[in-house]
Amino acid sequence: MQKTLRSLALASLPLMTLLSGPVLAIPEGKTECIAPAKPGGGWDFTCRSVARTLQELDLIPAGMQTINIAGASGGVAFSHVRAKRQGDEDTIVAASTATTTRLAQRRYAQGNADQVRWATALGADYGIIAVAKDSPYATLTELLDALEQDPGSVSFSGGDVAGGFDHLKVLMSARKAGVEELKDIKYLAFDSGSVAITQLLGGHIDAFTGDLSEALGFVESGDLRLLAVFSEERLPGEFSDIPTAREQGIDVIAPNWRGFYLPGGISDESYQWWVDNLDTLYASEEWKQVMQDNGLLPFHKSGEAMTQFVNQQIQDIRELSDTLGLIQ
Repeated sequence: MQKTLRSLALASLPLMTLLSGPVLAIPEGKTECIAPAKPGGGWDFTCRSVARTLQELDLIPAGMQTINIAGASGGVAFSHVRAKRQGDEDTIVAASTATTTRLAQRRYAQGNADQVRWATALGADYGIIAVAKDSPYATLTELLDALEQDPGSVSFSGGDVAGGFDHLKVLMSARKAGVEELKDIKYLAFDSGSVAITQLLGGHIDAFTGDLSEALGFVESGDLRLLAVFSEERLPGEFSDIPTAREQGIDVIAPNWRGFYLPGGISDESYQWWVDNLDTLYASEEWKQVMQDNGLLPFHKSGEAMTQFVNQQIQDIRELSDTLGLIQ
């Protein structure tokens, strides 16, 4: 009798599953976050801070390991995911406006946005221009005046390849300031924002272009001075003393969203599990504190809305890059 009841119970499981909705593919062990740069940059920050918060909130079954795959402003990691991680439901990949910029400019070898699945954006990290504490440039206006006189007189470093979003910030600002020979502006690319800042502090570069989260530790130590932030208005709280580019006469806004894509070929159930859990993370008090501590402002899109946003941003950046002569 007991055996018969047990058999009936087991036989009814598929029907019960159907009635209760789809079963989401939940990772069973450790998960991985791929940061497409060396430690210390914005993508590394995204992976490590999200991994820590996911664990604090018990949203993943075990630890999450950050794996750094640097190169080509995310291109090496994108190619790795496309070739080696298809269908890998235990992996997320840090992304940002730098990712969509390179896709827009067709700089990822045979890479297209539809080869991965876009999950979420968890905040916006606004772009900045910074100099060493002993720099002769006290304002963004002074720096751009020097470029207008001689476009090759100021060198910039960034944790992004030439033509990438960090480079675009400088070119857009210079164009607004009336600099005509934009191609003469010196930009040196490094594998992460921290490496680019180290080169600046070593006296090899005149200015740094990147994001606030990359520069924050160096600003707090007194080694770096921020000339401008590319936000609509001054940032709140402890960042309110950073002047915007707009208030200095340079009407350039450059928010760098931070979020994730997932490997192509994963199931819809797994995709939705990650989207739902990252949405839960974004709504948590713990993540709000991470954002506040690191200068991130609210910016959230997920699932299909994120995919549509990415496709539109790629189209917009492609048009801008073409105008600036960055697409061959």
